[in-house]
Amino acid sequence: MNTLLKKLNDVQKEAVTASPSNLLILAGAGSGKTRVLTHRIAWLLSEGVSPFSILAVTFTNKAANEMRSRIEKLCQIPSRQLWVGTFHGLSHRLLRTHWKEANLPQDFQILDSDDQLRLIKRVHKHLELDEKKWPPKQSQWFINKQKEEGLRAKDVQGASDPYYRMMQEVYFGYEKICEQSGLVDFSELLLRSLELLKTNAVLMEHYKKRFQHILVDEFQDTNTLQYAWLNQLKNDSNYMMVVGDDDQSIYSWRGARIENIHRFAQDYPQVETIRLEQNYRSTQTILDAANAVISNNLNRLGKKLWTDGDIGLPVSLYAAYQEFDEADFILSQIQAWLQKGNFSYSDFAVLYRSNAQSRVLEEALLRGKIPYRIYGGMKFFERAEIKDALAYLRLIVNPHDDAAFERVVNMPTRGIGMVTLNLLRQTSRTRQISLWQSAKQLIEAKALGPRASESLAGFLKLIQTLEKTVENLNLAEQTEQMLELSGLIAYYRADQTEQGVARVENLEEFINAASEFSLPEDLENMPALTAFLSHVALESGEMQANEFESSVNLMTLHSAKGLEFPVVFIAGLEEDLFPHYMSIDEPQGLEEERRLCYVGMTRAMKKLYLTYAQTRRMHGQEKYNRPSRFLEEVPENLLEAVRPVMKVSRPMMYHKKTWSEFKKPENLSKAAMKVALKTTLNSETGYSISQAVSHKKFGKGVIVDYEGAGESLRLQVKFEHAGTKWLVASFAKLEKLYTTRD
Repeated sequence: MNTLLKKLNDVQKEAVTASPSNLLILAGAGSGKTRVLTHRIAWLLSEGVSPFSILAVTFTNKAANEMRSRIEKLCQIPSRQLWVGTFHGLSHRLLRTHWKEANLPQDFQILDSDDQLRLIKRVHKHLELDEKKWPPKQSQWFINKQKEEGLRAKDVQGASDPYYRMMQEVYFGYEKICEQSGLVDFSELLLRSLELLKTNAVLMEHYKKRFQHILVDEFQDTNTLQYAWLNQLKNDSNYMMVVGDDDQSIYSWRGARIENIHRFAQDYPQVETIRLEQNYRSTQTILDAANAVISNNLNRLGKKLWTDGDIGLPVSLYAAYQEFDEADFILSQIQAWLQKGNFSYSDFAVLYRSNAQSRVLEEALLRGKIPYRIYGGMKFFERAEIKDALAYLRLIVNPHDDAAFERVVNMPTRGIGMVTLNLLRQTSRTRQISLWQSAKQLIEAKALGPRASESLAGFLKLIQTLEKTVENLNLAEQTEQMLELSGLIAYYRADQTEQGVARVENLEEFINAASEFSLPEDLENMPALTAFLSHVALESGEMQANEFESSVNLMTLHSAKGLEFPVVFIAGLEEDLFPHYMSIDEPQGLEEERRLCYVGMTRAMKKLYLTYAQTRRMHGQEKYNRPSRFLEEVPENLLEAVRPVMKVSRPMMYHKKTWSEFKKPENLSKAAMKVALKTTLNSETGYSISQAVSHKKFGKGVIVDYEGAGESLRLQVKFEHAGTKWLVASFAKLEKLYTTRD
């Protein structure tokens, strides 16, 4: 017993050894919640509790495997004697055991997300739905959402609304196919097992008596269905211990209900609450900053993180001119830490609110020859929606590009199926011609059915129209026109899920990438679109670090939960970006954004950087966003301003009760910013902001911005006739004319 408890602090021991009762363990970030949960199970077993009477539930297979491993090590017993697993895994175990009672075939199969989508597409086809108006992914989201709320097709509310009526019809069709084929999707696992317990009193009584101790990890992330599933197993003679943190509830878009952890003490009798507030990860300065931010949320269960470790370094605040300056600063700080020694690439994490922010950060790290990995995601130019956009641009340049043709001939869906594609491929191989030529010949020969022929002809005409439309436009306009006329951006806009929103943001960032591209001097005679496609192909070839290679971690704030790093950067702390514009007007949404900020801050162990940009290109436009309100919530005594005063030493202030009365301080005037920019640039290159210059190809212009340093320095020049261009200073060979007056 003493061996089991000796590594626990006093509060952890209290939670582990608490007498049988309903327990709410409020476990702050880095407070050892997994240790408490596994030691609680070990303590119960040491007290004579049968392993067969313990049920432990968590959310991910990784967490479940770790829990099993720790229990086996602590107790020296095989973990299979306990029911330890995820909600879906345990539901699957229940249904396999009682398949007949659940009205399932013994060999029922589980659908993954892709298989589920294919079935839904079959239903759409049967109902003759236009996929542009009724995207299958939207139906998939709707069905899963209903199941997470415990609703079958017959239970769907709002049938008087045309949208709900159609979604209900799709749901009915999908249910019918699954029943006929013995198929079960992930949401169905939980819903079907809940229904099994509700409708079979004998089984329900058996499991209520069997599981005397129910332990739940990450309780703040439970949805309506999961909460109901747990309630179904509860009675007056068993006990539930839930471990969670309402301050880290950040998954409402996945169906998580923060109210579940808030109502636990009301729904269950005689709940004892224990707070784990001692943090073993971060310095006290980082914890004080995070505590101050999260304290602005209302209706918290309340706790305050502390450590008996170091006070630590102040939180660094960097006010960038724009996103390129922000990325270069992050790169320079990583390089500086590496030069100090005792740090590896994997000790650094750069966190951001939107996936689209990664592009500029990736480019900076590539320039600095720093290996990096997108955690839980793909490099910018490797994302599916970006590859779709690139395929259209490649076809504009070369319609005989077979790989590009295959990728988008039916994207967005235009009724060109596999039969037609296989015939195109066969014709291409037999006649040794491109797919484009095959399509033209098959249409002319009337070798296709009327619908396939019409759809394929429409695609060929679209590409030809795009080629003519964009011929005399600049690269950014070409990209924008392609996204609109192809229907690609409209297709992704129709997907209202979090993933759909992220993909639209990535496509808008793709337009930014095109607008910022400048022709290298050695490629000046090449068309801009061709050069851009070559640039992207080469950049895509710069692969991410290998799985086991030390590399800087780039990730969204949502992906960072559960992780920790010695040095953390949170980039893009601006209104409308973080907090995100989709959440900013909703009190609940804003509070979740603040929790997300808290999660990001508490990932840092030794050093935390907060950065924002005074201007950032978002949604295809230059935005002058205010610094995030979360910056104002960090006490000033904990912050270290990295920039000189004239370059913004503190974020733009607002009074907490009069945010709408925000006013820009004098030291952020355009005149002061120009002085700061001029001074910095001139000291390194001899150029300055507002410097009039001449370029042998683009003519006369004025320097309006810059990014990078040394050989990587780029100048943004607004030319009289050629528009705005980004040029590498060392290659541009700009001739100075005179300095314009401010």
